Amino acid sequence: MKYIILVGDGMGDLPIAELGGKTPLAFAQTPAMDRIARDGELCLVRTVPDGFPPGSDVANLSLLGYLPHACYSGRAPLEAASLGVSLSADEIAFRCNLVTLRFEEDRVFMEDYSSGHISTREAKILIEGLEAVAGTSRLHFYPGVSYRHLLVHSGEVGGLVTVPPHDYTGREVTEFWRRYNNIPHLQEALAKAVAFLAGHQINRDRQAEQRNPANGIWLWGEGKAPSMPTIREEFGVEGALISAVDLLKGIGVYAGLEIIDVPGATGYLDTNYAGKAAAAIEALKTKDLVFVHVEAPDEAAHQGSLKDKLQAIEDFDGKIVKPIFEALMASGADFRLAVAMDHFTPLVARTHTADPVPVAIYDSRAGQPGSGLPYDEQSGAKTGELLADGHQFFKRVLDR
Repeated sequence: MKYIILVGDGMGDLPIAELGGKTPLAFAQTPAMDRIARDGELCLVRTVPDGFPPGSDVANLSLLGYLPHACYSGRAPLEAASLGVSLSADEIAFRCNLVTLRFEEDRVFMEDYSSGHISTREAKILIEGLEAVAGTSRLHFYPGVSYRHLLVHSGEVGGLVTVPPHDYTGREVTEFWRRYNNIPHLQEALAKAVAFLAGHQINRDRQAEQRNPANGIWLWGEGKAPSMPTIREEFGVEGALISAVDLLKGIGVYAGLEIIDVPGATGYLDTNYAGKAAAAIEALKTKDLVFVHVEAPDEAAHQGSLKDKLQAIEDFDGKIVKPIFEALMASGADFRLAVAMDHFTPLVARTHTADPVPVAIYDSRAGQPGSGLPYDEQSGAKTGELLADGHQFFKRVLDR
């Protein structure tokens, strides 16, 4: 038996008047996902437990069968695992975004949490430069993908509480900026970072081309190394994970999954969909479980772009779900395929919410009637079935 979980990050949304009162998922053309839902099971899953932030870290841990209250310690430690950075007991990892800030006298505004989705090539040069000018015996910078990077801090940080930059796009962040500056060694590092980035040729070129510069860093998602069993230890299956983003890869590392890197996978609309689908189909020849994650719908929602979110949803359906489903059907092998999202990212909010998410599960052996409903938020709610946590969902996928 083969098990496949396909995740469209942040696909969930609220009804939009411009779409005739439909959500982007209900409005978009998604024949592959709709078939899986109509011919298979459909229900809701609570991926974000009460008291936890509705982030992709907590929600994707849930989709892989973990109970966040038992293993979650923060987002950044998971990303550290993806980058091959081992954390000692006294180290704290922070996600380090390259961001576009606007400084007005003593006020600070978050113009862009992603520096215009800066390229990995440009970002690597900047982060390596930051390590040279602002790294210390207590602070070390590690390059990741696009705007997503890592800072490892030795020792405690005096109760510093951070916020995700994508929650404050276009808004004032002076209060949060001051929190960093209240810690002397972080204040020194931030000052050096701002000065270095302001004068770098990459940013001068970006501004000349009317692209957002990476003129600041933003630390968040802090935590220490978690302790969690592998998927094999917990459920007895061998698996692989495919994603463009370090967070998901890090979850996969801790889960004991093989991480499959796909050239050209970017985490946005220009990602290598065909490469991801082909890699998943190939991995299923030797693995029991394959987990495929696509970031684009979430990124489009954070940008507040309805057009891009519709495209991201339709691309996920046509370029990921359809070819993988068709390949499995043609193979003749028994399989269970789940389509899911980790959380809602409503365009009106441009950030995540903790709503229960719809999931559809198709069993090639099924002899029972399907739901008869398309794959969207309202249809999931119509079923009246709510799985209390991701552990129940994962067991349902495995038919246990």
